[in-house]
Amino acid sequence: MEAKFILSCESTVDLPYAYVSSRNIPVLFYSYSVDGQEYLDDMGRDPGALPRFYQFLADGKIPSTSQINVFKYEEYFEELLQKGDLLHIVFGSGMTPSVTNAETAAEMLRQKYPERRITVIDSLCSSSGYGMLVDEAADMRDWGYSMEETAQWVMENRKKVHHQFFSTDMKYYRRSGRVSGSAATLGAILSICPIMRLDDGGHIIAYDKVRGKRKAIERTIQTMEEHAQDGTRYFGKCWICHSNCLAEAEQTRDAIRRHFLKIHGGIRICDIGTIIASHCGPGTVAVFFFGDERAPYASK
Repeated sequence: MEAKFILSCESTVDLPYAYVSSRNIPVLFYSYSVDGQEYLDDMGRDPGALPRFYQFLADGKIPSTSQINVFKYEEYFEELLQKGDLLHIVFGSGMTPSVTNAETAAEMLRQKYPERRITVIDSLCSSSGYGMLVDEAADMRDWGYSMEETAQWVMENRKKVHHQFFSTDMKYYRRSGRVSGSAATLGAILSICPIMRLDDGGHIIAYDKVRGKRKAIERTIQTMEEHAQDGTRYFGKCWICHSNCLAEAEQTRDAIRRHFLKIHGGIRICDIGTIIASHCGPGTVAVFFFGDERAPYASK
């Protein structure tokens, strides 16, 4: 069935580019800089890109990232609008203010191309959770839903994509300001893994702490049981991503398999891309699933 509209996203979906391309989803790429040199958020196209990035971190170099500007959005959107109506799902505003620039560019192009429709949605998601939301939207597009129906579903379900994660190295979260200095220091001194999630606005919340990776995986499973649709009978998608710690991601996957026997389509494991990893560093494992609506900041 021919698609009724174009669905697009940004490289921070943290999925392999080959997969996103196979689903006919155009991508706008973020980039990071080290020592004045700019590098694209590669999405796995160059096998050497992630090893090079982690070598930068090992060498003590600090990557810098920035939001996508209005001009870049305008240029990207305009090319796609030549082919049809556009639904663009943006990297969550809890992570970046880029959505404001995307909305500005979209409004400029609505005036320039009044015959075309362009809709921009703040995903309120991050990393492969953002990717999972986009993937569901692609399913709807492929099933023949209209752009309006798909956009409405995204708006109604974006806060239901749970982001549950832990890290064995908190210094990068502290440096980026996404986790308090006290939480990061506690983790470093006592070998404690803070347990984190995204709140309803897409912000990182460190809300619990355990000692060791095994306990962190157990706490992740417990939280998934509490919040996943239908609990341990959950049959939706479940994806995992990691920052240079595949063994821990595989251990988490195996634990999820033992507790959730009906997960749809297996459990996908992806690399956290260079933009997210610039702020979380190595040692993060994140689990994504559909559940009840994510809680606000003050709630556990």
